[in-house]
Formats: sequence, structure tokens, C-alpha cells
Amino acid sequence: MFDINGMSAFPEVESHQKTLLGLLNSTVSHLSLKAINPSLAFQSGDIGRIPVQAFPDVAELDLVVDACIKIARADWDNFETSWDFRDQPLLRPGLKGATLEASWRNWEAQSTAAIRRMQELETENNRLFIAAYSLDGELQPEVPEEQITLARAEARRDMAAFLSYAVGCMMGRYSPDHPGLLLANAGDSLREFLEKVGKPLAELTFAPDEDGIIPVLDGEWFEDDIVARTRDFLRASFGESTLRENLRFIEDSLGKDLRKYFLNDFYKDHLQTYKKRPIYWLVQSPKKGFSVLIYLHRYTRDTMNLVLNRYLRDYQTKLRHRLTHLTQVQATAPTAREKTEARKEADKLTKTLHECEEWERQTVLPLAQARIELDLDDGVKTNYLKLGEALATIVGLVKEEE
Repeated sequence: MFDINGMSAFPEVESHQKTLLGLLNSTVSHLSLKAINPSLAFQSGDIGRIPVQAFPDVAELDLVVDACIKIARADWDNFETSWDFRDQPLLRPGLKGATLEASWRNWEAQSTAAIRRMQELETENNRLFIAAYSLDGELQPEVPEEQITLARAEARRDMAAFLSYAVGCMMGRYSPDHPGLLLANAGDSLREFLEKVGKPLAELTFAPDEDGIIPVLDGEWFEDDIVARTRDFLRASFGESTLRENLRFIEDSLGKDLRKYFLNDFYKDHLQTYKKRPIYWLVQSPKKGFSVLIYLHRYTRDTMNLVLNRYLRDYQTKLRHRLTHLTQVQATAPTAREKTEARKEADKLTKTLHECEEWERQTVLPLAQARIELDLDDGVKTNYLKLGEALATIVGLVKEEE
């Protein structure tokens, strides 16, 4: 710290970190920076020139700064992008209610209270520094609520985060039975999951998917379909009796049907959350007739072989069986309307089947045979491109120059 305007700097910066943190987040530092550099392009040297005044009551200030840090850290850790994320707030004791909506209302009340408390603390922080710098009458301590950067309760975003956590539990990344991150190493499996949770499979509140591959299709073609598993997660979390009510709240918050959300928006939200470095990868045919999610940390050299044989080929078999049925409906249906509906569905499924057959031949089968190995040390960007056209396109994701 450098001294300008005749003010004394702290002799040991390290011993006054909280005081300096309070200063840098005060209106006094904002005023100082405007005087030092009228532009918005502040440099480290500008920060170093902020005048530091000897503070009369460091203990009082430290209490304010400590409280601000505690609230800000708790707010950050509520989201799964934090290294210290432990659980979904809506399922947390003290916030979890009888229904998902009740839980969200509790979360809304807690978020509002945290914002108001932070507003009070930041105002007090300003008051202390304004007094220390003898700027009473020159600066006002009050902090507008819109300047508080803590997360606000927002139903659409919060339901997207809830569903992201649910998918994480399906993949074994998280679990209602154990706080924090579970499967996050290359090639992790259910064995590692059970070892970390410390419970046998039969005693889990919600069991992760066996192979870490979740179908995302236009209907429940598979038992581990993403919508079916989401319903299972809601049952495990809130019980069977509130399932319909919880699904309604999710869909009202999202503004659309749950399946449509997973088909059209989930992966977009995931890419936004993880800044185009997804941990769940969408294996998807070019025209989106077939899609499954895989988990990067459960990927093995045999994953694409499992996608091919357990899902893609099985899906094609199911499509053929459905087409046979629709052919019979068109021949025997008693009304023209039923025949027309059967024909339209058959036309759609025929296109999907042809797409899947071609995609299998050109893309999925060669990748399954290649048994490509990923190296997590190379990062998502490099590894994602190794599976090429088998994955959904991420706009702007290009391999860095060597």
C-alpha cells in the first residue's frame, strides 16, 4: 500500500487483510479510485494507491467483514460449480418442506433474509469507513438492494439447478445419502460410489444409474429414461403422494413440459453453467432422433460400445416393433382419424430409424470399435472433440492450437 494525501499506510498488510477487504468493498475506495483513475480500466497500481487510514476500532470492523464473508461463502457454496458444494439447498434440513414448492418458498425466504442482512452489513461497513476517513456528509453509507450480488430466488433457474442435481445423482456424481462430490475420477463406477457412501445398494435413498448412460428421448423407451428417473428422484425425495404436485411446480416454473425441457433446454443450461466445458456429454444423432447423456468421469473405453448395443440398437429394435404395430393400426383402425394419426407417427419413426441406422454405420460403430481413451488431464475441450460427430455440437468449441 502506498500513502497519498498524507494518510498512513498499514506497516504489515498481511495482518490487516480483513480491514483492507472492508476498505476495498466500501464507498471510500470507490471515491478514491475515481480520483486516482477517472476511467473504468483500473490497474493493480491504481488499487495500490488507495489511501489507507489507521482504523480506530479494528475489532468492530472485523466482525462486520467476517459476517459478510460467511454469507457470501454460503451463497457461493449453494451452487454445484463451487468446489465446496455439498447438497441441494431445496433438500437441505431446515429448508426442505413437504413439497418441492414448499421447499422453494423456504429457500426464497432464506435468500431474501440473506440479501437484507448483507445490505445491513455493507451499509455498516461503509459507515465505519466514512467515519474513519472523516467523510461524513460527503458520502452516504446506504447500499441499494440491487447492488447486493447474492443469488435471488428465481423459480425457473432454481428448478433447472434442482434437475441438474437430480441428474448428478443419477450419474453418481452426488447422492442424497452423502454430502459433496462422489464420483469425479476417470473411470469411476458404482463400486467406488458405494465405498464412498458407505451403504449397500439396497439401502440407498436413490441409486445411481448402473452404467452412467441416461436416455433423453421423446418417450419412455427405456426404464432409465431421464424423465422416468426424475420421477423416481422426486419420489425418493418427497414421497409418492406429492409426485404430481411436484411435477406441476417444476413444469410451471420451467414454463414447459418436463420432457420438452430435457429434450430442448437441459443441455443448453448445462453448457451455460459449466461455461461450455460440460461434465455430462450429450451423445446425439445429427437430427436429434437419438440422444443419451453420459458422464465424463464414468467414461471408459467401452462406453460407446454400451451406447451402441444397450441403447442405440435396442432403440432401433423398438422402433421397428412400433412401426409393425402402426402398420396394423392403419389397416384395422375403425376411424379415418386413427389411421391418419398412425400414419403420421409411422412416417416420423421411419425417418428416425433411417437416421439411427446411418449414424450407427458412419459414426457410432467406428467409435465403439476404436475404444477411444480419454485423458482428463487434457481437459474437456480436447477430450470432447475425440468423440467427434457422436456428440452434440458445442458452438465455439474448437481445439486449441498446439
